[in-house]
Amino acid sequence: MHNPGSVTPERFPAQEYFADGAQFIAGRLTKGTSGHTHAVVDPATGEDVYTYELAGTDDVDAAVAAAHAAFPGWSGATPGERSDALHRFAAVLAERADDFARAESLQCGKPLKLTREFDIPGTIDNTAFFAGAARHLQGQSAGEYSGDHTSYVRREPIGVVGSIAPWNYPLQMAAWKILPAIAAGNTIVLKPAELTPLTSLMFAQAATEAGIPDGVINIITGAGKVAGEHLVGHPDVAMTSFTGSTAVGKRVAEIATATVKRIHLELGGKAPFVVFDDADLEAAVNGAVAGSLINTGQDCTAATRAYVQRPLYEAFVEKTAALMESVRVGDPFAPGTDLGPLISHVQRDRVAAFVDRARGYARVVTGGEAPQGDLKNGAYYRPTLVADAAQDSEIVQSELFGPVLVVLPFDTDDEGIALANDTPYGLAASAWSRDVYRANRATREIKAGCVWINDHIPIISEMPHGGYKASGFGKDMSAYSFEEYTQIKHVMFDNTAVARKDWHRTIFGDR
Repeated sequence: MHNPGSVTPERFPAQEYFADGAQFIAGRLTKGTSGHTHAVVDPATGEDVYTYELAGTDDVDAAVAAAHAAFPGWSGATPGERSDALHRFAAVLAERADDFARAESLQCGKPLKLTREFDIPGTIDNTAFFAGAARHLQGQSAGEYSGDHTSYVRREPIGVVGSIAPWNYPLQMAAWKILPAIAAGNTIVLKPAELTPLTSLMFAQAATEAGIPDGVINIITGAGKVAGEHLVGHPDVAMTSFTGSTAVGKRVAEIATATVKRIHLELGGKAPFVVFDDADLEAAVNGAVAGSLINTGQDCTAATRAYVQRPLYEAFVEKTAALMESVRVGDPFAPGTDLGPLISHVQRDRVAAFVDRARGYARVVTGGEAPQGDLKNGAYYRPTLVADAAQDSEIVQSELFGPVLVVLPFDTDDEGIALANDTPYGLAASAWSRDVYRANRATREIKAGCVWINDHIPIISEMPHGGYKASGFGKDMSAYSFEEYTQIKHVMFDNTAVARKDWHRTIFGDR
């Protein structure tokens, strides 16, 4: 493992780009009114790159009012008009792709090659998908189900959506929340994480440039306890969508329940990676390293618990450790970097504490430390492999959100699947086998919203993303997500005046 170099292309000029403020309300940037400031920190260097005024409750009220005012016009637009606007939006995003990639790498510490090849293209593709989906929102065909009455079902937008996005994939999570909501005719107020607001603001600006009306997309950058809770509890917000930890998700649900809002929750994960003894060992090792280290492990679907059938266990541990040691940790803007820093020193220290406590009951095979030298000021942590932990230990059961993979052996297929299901979470999982029957059993019996076979991590716009159990409910991406941002209305009308009079007599008798 080594630093691939000190080549540092021009970083994104955040302070200049957002000089007018970090709140986007009714089509323009403004400064927050809370009286408090917050700094966006480059996690690779520890340096402040943008300081802004946080939103207060007045800013939330203004954003909700703007979204509420924009709703009649946007919801009344034809599906074709909304689709055309989203197609233009995708084109603007493509034109700005490099700016988005550099801004995302700067605020998150992601390697630039990851944002250029994964985050930004994925967001553009998602925008194009919902541009097409906007023209395919259907109710149900009309029919006579009761005498001379005709019934049909309408799918209608809900109203103003209040969404809260996390810091690990700021742009993609903003897109996953904004796009299905507005494609269905809703308007939205999004609160990104205070650590990573830059690309959410750029996303809203690009939407305005593409011709999406002012007020349809609003961004509020404020503290969760102030702006976030006020947004969730706002009486003019009809639906809340939240992505983040299970603990905060419970708080969101508690607040939203008071005003009987629809709730969409995508929460934590602790994805199992089950390797049966007939698996392609080299493929599984490569999949485990890529699946556990994606985004420095800060991914709720990342492979975190590898269960390996005993005949392959020791070889898997040895080969995975060796491959992890070849991963290049360094400056996100350097061309050769494979792994950047964690989002902050606080998160790095949290992950390190989990690993340090595990030394008392498990074997740290490789990693388990922060690199020094040129990287000492950043929030870096080496790729880490932990073996032989007990199933009930905290490093197996708790979500770490860092570049750490825990490996445990199992003997029978029944045991492997039981261990995979033995946490509160159920967001994603993978199974590795050459046997189609084994693989098919895993897809049936592992309780997770996504089960990959002989792969781990890929996602596509056409397929849903969301969890079971404590990983929440509701889907992002796909037509399933689109439908979640609608409400269903049964329309029933009487075909004849005679039928109406007969119904009247049935209830009240002759008058």
